[in-house]
Amino acid sequence: MKADVSNWANEGTSAHVHCKVFDPQDKELTVGSLNTSVTLAAKSAQQISFKFKVANPLTWWPAQWGQQPLYKISCYLSIGSQLSDSTPKVRFGIRTITSTLNKYNDTTFFVNGKPFQVIGAGYTSDIFLRFDERKLRAQFQYVLDMGLNTVRLEGKQEHPRLYELADEMGIMIMAGWECCDKWEGWSYNDEGSGEKWEDADYAIANNSMRHEAELMQHHPSLLAFLVGSDFWPDDRAVRIYVDALRAFDWDVPVIASASQRGYPSILGNGGMKMDGPYDWVPPNYWYTDQLGAAFGFGSELGAGVGTPELNSLTRFLDPYDCADLWKNPNKGLYHMSTNVSSFYTREIYNDALWARYGAPTSLENYLLKAQLMDYEATRAEFEAYAAKWTAEQPATGLIYWMLNNAWPSLHWNLFDYYLHPGGSYFGTKVGSRQQHIAYDYLARSVYLINRSLSSLGPCTVDVELLDLNGTTISNTTTTTQLSPNNSTQLFEVENIDKIRDVALLKLVLKREEKVLSRNIYHLTPEPDTLDFDNSTWYHTPVTRYADFRALGKLPQADLSAKAFVTKVNPNEISARITLQNRANIPAVFVRLNLVQTKHDPYSYQEGLIEVTPVKWSDNYVTLWPEEVLELEVDFPSSNGIGSDWATIVEIEGLNVGKQKIGVSIRAGGKEE
Repeated sequence: MKADVSNWANEGTSAHVHCKVFDPQDKELTVGSLNTSVTLAAKSAQQISFKFKVANPLTWWPAQWGQQPLYKISCYLSIGSQLSDSTPKVRFGIRTITSTLNKYNDTTFFVNGKPFQVIGAGYTSDIFLRFDERKLRAQFQYVLDMGLNTVRLEGKQEHPRLYELADEMGIMIMAGWECCDKWEGWSYNDEGSGEKWEDADYAIANNSMRHEAELMQHHPSLLAFLVGSDFWPDDRAVRIYVDALRAFDWDVPVIASASQRGYPSILGNGGMKMDGPYDWVPPNYWYTDQLGAAFGFGSELGAGVGTPELNSLTRFLDPYDCADLWKNPNKGLYHMSTNVSSFYTREIYNDALWARYGAPTSLENYLLKAQLMDYEATRAEFEAYAAKWTAEQPATGLIYWMLNNAWPSLHWNLFDYYLHPGGSYFGTKVGSRQQHIAYDYLARSVYLINRSLSSLGPCTVDVELLDLNGTTISNTTTTTQLSPNNSTQLFEVENIDKIRDVALLKLVLKREEKVLSRNIYHLTPEPDTLDFDNSTWYHTPVTRYADFRALGKLPQADLSAKAFVTKVNPNEISARITLQNRANIPAVFVRLNLVQTKHDPYSYQEGLIEVTPVKWSDNYVTLWPEEVLELEVDFPSSNGIGSDWATIVEIEGLNVGKQKIGVSIRAGGKEE
């Protein structure tokens, strides 16, 4: 423990410093003597330090692996018998973070000695840098609900409370300096980003690094600091950064940059790749062995998805702008990027949507197909990285680009600006499950994934391939098990080549009849064909698209639904929704949305309020013929059950008509 002691008086003085350590229950610990006397000259300062041991320490873990016990320390300074000053209780966690480079020059992180696959996304501050703790907490709850374990910050290191929340919630933080501006004004930056550095800039860099080091150092959630992003800093800057971090006893890895463009000799290879994509690619892309596919550490990459649903769109687009999304698919869009950017239009994305699913017939139809594309895109990316965690060249880390938006946007998010989770969110949530069963689009095989530190134990894997008319093409069941923190390829799915146009593949992982993972894909006999030779830094073209247009010709399924409240807490309500497909064909891609209104719930529009944040156990689901599926949802209790507000669930799918059901209160085992 170190502390700075200052004397602001015009004369020298002697003082006594006494410190106390508290356990996670705020009980003072016996850790030996933490006392010292100091003599300070007028207007001077000095640093004191203590070493102490905590007996039988409680270890801090990321949320996916354990608890987050936080100790505290506070110091008191006295002059004579009078207390002169004291510090607040500074929290710390006991844990160890290290990293290594494997033979492929890929970085692997270790938390408390355990290999830690980074599964995360890039966080952005609000466009006006406004800090809203309630919104940040909701965003971090979404991070955990999706199964992510890491958030990357780039440049804007945010409010100190961000790190405290990450400590409390068990989310790892990768911090670092920003790309594409003054931070990367190096002579060898061939992209010309940022004014070139002068002597004064190195002094600013020194002060900046020392400030950030002092702010972050005691937080157990810190995983690494990246002193470069797209480009590595020059040797003079690197020496300043390293000396500043060491001055504050930095105890987590320092990474040279987020790319493989180069590195300084002081730090060595950063072990991360930045090869894209940033725009749409098909799901089989992630199972290849090129560019951003699932090998190594992808520091920022994704399929560019994150289409807001209708209720969010109408909050920042007028009806003409909304109509352009499906009537003018190649138009430049203000809520995408600037007119000189590669991301000014949705042309790449829309070319795929039109070719794969058919031309949209309305805005609502466009958005439903977009959610299906977004879901498929993120699920494939996160599943592929999880599946290849223990491959020959392991997929050691993934930072999805991006977690959230600085302002209302039409892409690059896992939930929209208004905290509504859409297709990209639930694709990620499925693809990042702790125990999971996933499909490899290239090998046509099944992967069993266990991201926990516990053995999966004996479990059952059920695989069924179903024609759109409800006929089973193939059906396989096997019993297996998996060691902790591991993934393995099981077997090839039978009869994929017998698919006529589109089929549905259901994978179910069970242990003692408890379903750990339920996962449904829509497949064609042949996947999309990629043209890697003509790849750009942000995209790999497709020369032939998979044809899913048969999904738009499905007969209507007969879906019934009911919902009731299961728990009411002061801040949160839990409800259960039971879906039943009474048809002999599947009910495909059924999405549920929770809203509240002060009026008759079946009149719908007037007084409608979107419920956010909201946590669904699953969403955008597909039901087999005559299948019954139960979903859980948690939502804020404000304006909730028991008031004059009605809570309703909106339901719609590819072949399921719109319906709305009220959420009932179940009391004494009966519905009211």
